[in-house]
Amino acid sequence: MPICPVCEYRSTEWKEVAGHLYSLTRKSDATHVMWLNRNLTIKEVDVEKLSEMLEEFFSIRGELSSWIREKFIQKFYGENPHPFILAMQKPNRAVLLGYVIEHQHFLKNWVKVLSEIIFKTDEDDVVKYELDNINVEYFGYNGKPSHYELLLRMGESLGMPRKEILGYSPLPSTKTAINTWRRIAIERDWVETLAAMHSLELVADKTLRKYGAKMHYFNEAILTSNDYPQEVKDFLREGYEADQSHAGEALTLVDKYSKDEERVQVTVLRSFDAFAKYLTARLERAMEFDSKVILQ
Repeated sequence: MPICPVCEYRSTEWKEVAGHLYSLTRKSDATHVMWLNRNLTIKEVDVEKLSEMLEEFFSIRGELSSWIREKFIQKFYGENPHPFILAMQKPNRAVLLGYVIEHQHFLKNWVKVLSEIIFKTDEDDVVKYELDNINVEYFGYNGKPSHYELLLRMGESLGMPRKEILGYSPLPSTKTAINTWRRIAIERDWVETLAAMHSLELVADKTLRKYGAKMHYFNEAILTSNDYPQEVKDFLREGYEADQSHAGEALTLVDKYSKDEERVQVTVLRSFDAFAKYLTARLERAMEFDSKVILQ
């Protein structure tokens, strides 16, 4: 059923939702204006045109997972890839340290939010999936170090002691993003939280190129380059190899259990906005070590 992506006003037809959005943007309602500008157009259009654009934007061709993948690529890997992803094509020490310092907070929050999914669901396959994911990310598995541990080792290899890394508080943009994901976990259905969180793992999904992504998460040549410490390659390789299966399996679960696809779509878009803000925070932190990093 057609839905306003901001306040979730619902109607039986997109034209009414378009009229609702149009009315609020004419009154300069900030949240509705920002959504429209970020996702559809910065130009003023009439209700008829807006209705067509909304219906096109939210149309699901095939399965919900396909729509999620398509929107992720458009936002992070489309005509204007996110600046952090551009920086990761040839990251210097500052970019990697920005990654390490902010990402420790992301990973701690990650397992807390996944725990909320486990708390809310009665589906055994979902519980097992989340427990496996938590093990990989935070505790390690089959004798291998966790993603969190590999992250800290990457930071140490770049010359920053572990104690110093852990002493950093998250930047405001990271805090805002984390609070968004916590609200989603607490306030929304577990399927929405599942979709909101694990669709973010698409960022390192190697298969995105065949769906239209302009580039990979990072330049794969890094994994065999002598210009980077082994610990950097170990961390990047682990996420690169794990996130494809993580995201793919989670999206299969989303398709299996989603009952209100429009609410899932709205929640996923909010998570994407938070993720974009969080990726920018990594660059903001990097600028503390190299003020020219954004220009690279």
